[in-house]
Amino acid sequence: MPGTRKLGRPTDHRMSMLRGQVTALLEHGKIETTLTRAKEVRSITERMITLGKKNTLHTRRQALSFITKEDVVKKLFDEISPKYAQRAGGYTRILKTGVRRGDAAPTAIIALVD
Repeated sequence: MPGTRKLGRPTDHRMSMLRGQVTALLEHGKIETTLTRAKEVRSITERMITLGKKNTLHTRRQALSFITKEDVVKKLFDEISPKYAQRAGGYTRILKTGVRRGDAAPTAIIALVD
């Protein structure tokens, strides 16, 4: 079930962090983060891309309520979502990259599928 991991943070901090990571993923195409964060970001990003496939005023406003930059929402609706019009899910890929040096946390790269 998406959104059930607490990630060791209070709710407002966790949601702010996830909003920033989803925005960065949609803006840049890929980001590097810990494995558990990547799994949370994947579920939210796929929900945003599904909203973009509908392309109505209501879905645009729903995406704007979560994504922090207007130009990223425009990119989502104009470029990213039409690319996945014939795809029924699975818009992102998680590649495990090893462990982080400081605390040995498993890291991963989450990227949009081409």
